[in-house]
This record gives sequence, structure tokens and C-alpha cells, in this order.
Amino acid sequence: MSAIVLVCAGFMLVGLVGVVLPVMPGLLLIWVGVLLWALTEGGAAAWWVVGIVTALYAVGAVVEYLVPGQRMRRAGVRTSTLVLAVVVAIALGILIPVIGALLGFPLGIYLVQRVRRDSHEDAWRATGHALRAIGLNILIELATALLMIATWVAALWLL
Repeated sequence: MSAIVLVCAGFMLVGLVGVVLPVMPGLLLIWVGVLLWALTEGGAAAWWVVGIVTALYAVGAVVEYLVPGQRMRRAGVRTSTLVLAVVVAIALGILIPVIGALLGFPLGIYLVQRVRRDSHEDAWRATGHALRAIGLNILIELATALLMIATWVAALWLL
């Protein structure tokens, strides 16, 4: 196994972590890993792999945007709610290291929904919809990442 394959695999491993813990652009890192491999590998087959992985990335991004977004819109959760929830998560992440951000995000969604809605039950239901949609988003991104990596691994094995 060459050094470039190990570097590309490292990009992909970090990308997978970025998918599960959305701190870094996971799919982009995986795509960059495949691109680096193709640049060093050369040949038409390597560029076909880049094309296939790029298509998977694009389809995954579209599905990731449409499916969870549609579910949140149906539940009445706006994008501005998520932005404010991220702000609360960052603030709590600074105040309470390690768990603050994990608690702050759902708390931020709930607080914004509570201000916008008439009752605790409505706000709680909207928060649940938003969190399920975000979980679905992560699952879609993870499936896309695994398909991208599997394509690259198959190319390594076949080429």
C-alpha cells in the first residue's frame, strides 16, 4: 500500500468523523481524498472513479437537503430556528465544555419554538421533528460517505 493511499484513507477517516460529528465537511474531505488519489494515480480509470464519487456526492447532497428539510418545513421549523440553535449550542459549548454544545442545540430549538408557538407541547413536538430530521440528515450523509468510500476501495482493489 503506497503512502498516497494511506493519506487518502486518512482524509476519508477524518471525513467519516466529520459526518458523525458535524464539525468538519465530511463528504468534502472524502471527495478530496479520492481526488488526491486520482491526481497521483493518473489514468482514465482513476478519473472515472472521481466522476462516480462526484455524482454520489451530488446526489447525496440533494437528498440530504430535500428530505430532512421537507420534514422540518412540514413541522413548521424554519432555517432561522436551526441557526439560533447553533448559536445557543456554541454559547453553551463555551460555558460547559464537552456536553454544552450537545445540550445547547436541542435547547436552542426548543426555546425558539417555545417563543413562536402557543404551548410547551407544540414546541416540544416541533423540537422532536427537528431532531429527527437532523438525525435523518446524518444518516443520509453517512450512507453517501460509505458509498463514496466503497467506490474508491473497489477501484483500489480492481485497478
